[in-house]
Amino acid sequence: MPRFSIVVPVFKVQGYLHACLDSVLGQSFRDIEVIAVDDCSPDACGAIIDEYAARDARVKAVHLPENVGLGRARNAGLEHARGDYVLFLDSDDSYTPGLLQALAERLDAVGGLDILVFDHVRTHWYGKGPRSQTADLVARAGTDVFRVQDRPEFIELFLVAWNKAFRREFFLREGFQYAPGLYEDAPVSHLAMVTADRIGCLDRVGVEYRQRRHGAITKTPGRKHFDIFGQYEGLFAALAERPGLAWAQSLLFGRALDHMLFVLKRPDRVQVADRKDFFALTADFYAKHLPAGFTPPGGAVGAAMRALAKRSFGTYRATELAVRARRKGPKKVRRITAKAGERAAERLYGVHRRRPLDPNLAVYSSYGGGLPSCNPLAVFEKARELAPEVRGVWLVRAELAREVPEGIDYVVHGSRRYWEVMARATYFVSNGDFPDGIVKRPRQVYAQTHHGTPLKRMGLDRKSYPAAARNMDFDRLLERVDQWDLSVSANPHSTAQWERVYPGTFESLATGYPRNDRFYTSGAEEVAAARARLGIAPGRTAVLYAPTHRDYRKEWTPPFAPARLAESLGEDFVLLVRAHPLDSRSPRLGELAGHDGVIDVSRHPSVEELCLAADVLVSDYSSVIFDYANLDRPLVIHADDWETYNQVRGVTFDLLSGLPGDTPGPVTATEDELTEVFRSGRWRDAESAALRAAFRERFCPYDDGHAAERVVRRLFLSEEGPAPVPLARRTPAPRP
Repeated sequence: MPRFSIVVPVFKVQGYLHACLDSVLGQSFRDIEVIAVDDCSPDACGAIIDEYAARDARVKAVHLPENVGLGRARNAGLEHARGDYVLFLDSDDSYTPGLLQALAERLDAVGGLDILVFDHVRTHWYGKGPRSQTADLVARAGTDVFRVQDRPEFIELFLVAWNKAFRREFFLREGFQYAPGLYEDAPVSHLAMVTADRIGCLDRVGVEYRQRRHGAITKTPGRKHFDIFGQYEGLFAALAERPGLAWAQSLLFGRALDHMLFVLKRPDRVQVADRKDFFALTADFYAKHLPAGFTPPGGAVGAAMRALAKRSFGTYRATELAVRARRKGPKKVRRITAKAGERAAERLYGVHRRRPLDPNLAVYSSYGGGLPSCNPLAVFEKARELAPEVRGVWLVRAELAREVPEGIDYVVHGSRRYWEVMARATYFVSNGDFPDGIVKRPRQVYAQTHHGTPLKRMGLDRKSYPAAARNMDFDRLLERVDQWDLSVSANPHSTAQWERVYPGTFESLATGYPRNDRFYTSGAEEVAAARARLGIAPGRTAVLYAPTHRDYRKEWTPPFAPARLAESLGEDFVLLVRAHPLDSRSPRLGELAGHDGVIDVSRHPSVEELCLAADVLVSDYSSVIFDYANLDRPLVIHADDWETYNQVRGVTFDLLSGLPGDTPGPVTATEDELTEVFRSGRWRDAESAALRAAFRERFCPYDDGHAAERVVRRLFLSEEGPAPVPLARRTPAPRP
């Protein structure tokens, strides 16, 4: 029997589940079991749980055949628990280091408890908050062991399942069960607290309680919040069956009303149209369960309770408005001025926004107004084929207008037509952000295609890395995320990262990256034509070197001498150097001119064509490695500054671990090592192929030549596209 059983109910939290489970399994106290309950989650949560169970014998994976909700998922996990104590942890939260050791020591010191309560902090996307509002109460308990009957103030401790360790024998003996619906914590927490004979507190923050911007059911307004009445009816029915708890009636009545009034005043829970109904049901509860001698407290809560006694919603609203007015104080009025041109543009945009949407108009954008490219271009081209009635217009910067390929319609930012198109388009497809000043209208649909698999830290993760966070406006970032409706994903790793670092209400599309379709639809002629356009002589081995940008360097400096490397490899090789777009104007690129074995392809418009032309890719931490893996051609990782990059920018997994699925091929750190990899043939030996195969299995599960079709069908035609072709049955473009 383990000391602690930790039950983790899991549903649609794939972006947070790793952090949750790692926080438990990484505890210094090891005598535990983790029961992870997959509540029929539609995302990758079930697979993640199975991975942990396969790696760690302390993890038991439980898969429910249907979704039963948080409460009943906890009950299902409890059935498998064997520990002396059982704890419940929500799967988007995490334990703080050392918590379980501290719990064990506290229990050892007092000879066991029915309930041991600990504190928490709220973790927001912008940082951690202070300790809970009941932190002083936890501290005041000290090392005392008590009953709530003797210390009634402790009924005010936070009424959730996950801030307590319950003695399992006590929990089962009393028959506690979580009911379906919202607010399932309240009846069990309250009933357990008033039933327990030995309660203690640990003055320690044990849980980081994640405050998700979107997706948290308690912050989603709707009639589901009316579940609270059924939950408290269940609590009072249980009290009626236990005559020995008659003393707790008045105490729990006040707590129930306080909870209901808290929910009522929260606009993220009860919608305005439902408030009067919610108030009426609260008043019904008040009248039904009012204990003899109950006296409302003072202050705003007491005033609200007196309004309940009168069943007067008007009185309640008056007291609420009075409290709100006192808190807000006098308002300050600010005058906003704008330039005449800006005012004219706003007026023009406003006129067009009053016109109906054009159901057959789509706006495309790549890299903030760059030339048509990447995933948006692949979607655009496939839409011409499958949804020809939808007209596509590209948003481009003025300086690039003359370079837009013939036959592609476009608008320049700020032009008169720009305001019309942005106001009336029904669809938006972009791998970045649209310009400021655009207001998304109802029924406009925004598909965010992204432009790479995230090895480096992205989104909100960048807050922890000063070099990566420089000039980032995270509030504005989240405003942009709130515009997304669909988020295109290349693999489960990307899906989990996007949902975590870009918290929003969007739907993730497991389609693969449309731009990678070319790697499966191109034949030998397309590969040969791509090489010919680049000037690669027949028979030469083309090595594509494509590094990523370094936030901590002022200008690009290659980690080896390209010309010297090309000379070392010999005449049979040619080195294609592709600097990151942010480094494409580096003066160091000018030094490559005149070397027969080196071609600067930094300004080439299509990375996909460069990949088709190459026999082997040499890269570092660039997302191009995930795309190139689709071609099943050799990959070499040249990582001369891994530790620095990891510390300054941060990474999502250890690319250099050498483990299958992490590392796609040989790893080098110096020019000599890189030269040796090619001279020895290690770049294309059996070990390299095995690593690449595992990497492809992990990161290329969806790319099969039909990604663009899946996006187009979902976005424009509201239908499902073809299922991904299994990896073993795919045929990538032939090698040169």
